[in-house]
Amino acid sequence: MKLDILFFAAHPDDVEVVAGGIILKHLALGKKVGIIDFTCGELGTRGNAEIRIIEATMASSILGLSYRANLNFADCFFEVSKPNIMKVVECIRKHQPEIVITNPEIDRHPDHVRASKIVKEAVFISGLEKVTTLNEYGEKQIPWKPNSLLYYIQDTYIEPNLYFDITPFYETKVKAFKAYKSQFFDPESNEPETIISTPEFFRRVEARNIEFGRRIGVKYAEGLVREKAIGIHSLFDVI
Repeated sequence: MKLDILFFAAHPDDVEVVAGGIILKHLALGKKVGIIDFTCGELGTRGNAEIRIIEATMASSILGLSYRANLNFADCFFEVSKPNIMKVVECIRKHQPEIVITNPEIDRHPDHVRASKIVKEAVFISGLEKVTTLNEYGEKQIPWKPNSLLYYIQDTYIEPNLYFDITPFYETKVKAFKAYKSQFFDPESNEPETIISTPEFFRRVEARNIEFGRRIGVKYAEGLVREKAIGIHSLFDVI
């Protein structure tokens, strides 16, 4: 399936928490948006691989995603290696996205950092004519260079340079990330408490969305980071 926007994530739920509103906004604009998770998050303190796959399916349904897949890399132990990079190259060439969005280059969780490095290298290699990959039918894939590589913002604060008004989509975004019931606050859960399973975590997510919204004069916003500068034709393009 050809996608307009392809998100990559080290774990299920990475994207929904920090960019669920961006997904909903672009789906409403008629764009095709997909997520490819690297792992099932099987080594997380709460839940297990089977539960998280079910939760990812529920979250995808709430968002109305065009596509979702999981590469089944080993949680906490996948490496920035040629085989893993080439697997992501195959995904990019298969779906031919105009925009790729992935985990931040700096973050508390090492998986997020490694995923970011893998995707950055794969985006570059995907456009190289002399690098050959095959699809699931054994057919040669054509090179594909996405127009833009962006990063979402997770635990470690990074100043965004792109802001998106998600106010009309905020409640649905919250429903999508709360579909990961095993991971976030659940008063009925008997599993060990983690940083993200406390009520305070949701309040921190909400506070960031409110602060980003304040900066652009709306109620709620999400931010992304773009490495490359954006050129404009006129000062009037930014008012």
